[in-house]
Amino acid sequence: MGISTSLILIAAGAILKWAVSASTAGINLNTVGVVLMVVGAVGLVLSLIFWSSWGGFGSRAGEGTVVREDTTIVR
Repeated sequence: MGISTSLILIAAGAILKWAVSASTAGINLNTVGVVLMVVGAVGLVLSLIFWSSWGGFGSRAGEGTVVREDTTIVR
């Protein structure tokens, strides 16, 4: 699950929790909203953790690379 999917789940859950006032038989839309927000938040945290471990935060290409010049003289 990516970051965008997690944000969509959080938004859909918030809409169901606080913006929808309809009532249905057999399903509680407030509970569904809370579940979607929790799943989205967990997915967001996991995505950020894995993105960080793959170098997504602040790493630059070539950082820590040692370049050595060849000083051998060929005659």
